[in-house]
Amino acid sequence: MYRMSSSLEDDILENSIIMSSKKILTPILPGATFHVFNRGINRNLVFLQESDYLLFLEKLKHYLIPVSDIFAYALLSNHYHLLLRVHEQTEVMEFSHQFKRFILSYTNLINKRENRTGNLFSSVFKRLRVQEDDYFNRLMFYIHFNPQKHEVIERFQDYKYSSYKALISDSPTLLSREEILNWFENKQNFIESHSMMQNEEILKHLIIE
Repeated sequence: MYRMSSSLEDDILENSIIMSSKKILTPILPGATFHVFNRGINRNLVFLQESDYLLFLEKLKHYLIPVSDIFAYALLSNHYHLLLRVHEQTEVMEFSHQFKRFILSYTNLINKRENRTGNLFSSVFKRLRVQEDDYFNRLMFYIHFNPQKHEVIERFQDYKYSSYKALISDSPTLLSREEILNWFENKQNFIESHSMMQNEEILKHLIIE
């Protein structure tokens, strides 16, 4: 799917050397894969109660599944991460329009309930194109590991609002699960890949400390 040298691994991290403007201005292209992410204005909460996570996924299914394949996601209280591929037949403006409707629809419902006005999320959604195999693999882990990284939960595998559980489950899902598991060859390799990268993450922090 994608290949990359290990020297580019840090592009995944939040302190990436890639400037913020590139994260916003990276062009949307049909058939391309992107890491899409954004947070609440002033880092405010965007998911205020339990049902908001499900509402966000409902809206994602309604607006984005027709124009993209969803590979992974993680929803945290004040930000989200998505890994998706724009459909080959989807026009650039069509995807952008659907994404805008997706976020606006969710925002309007939250605003109405909370008696607030204005944007819920910061500026235009940020995105980085994924073109290399190793980057794709590590980004898949990075997104799933995010709740543990932010100390929301002790084990990322147990987090309810990421795609990890759905990808290893047999239950119906909005995700392109079959393609992902085939990419890792099988479910066991997918699980072991995450465990291996988690051990690398723990070792890295021990070395730094």
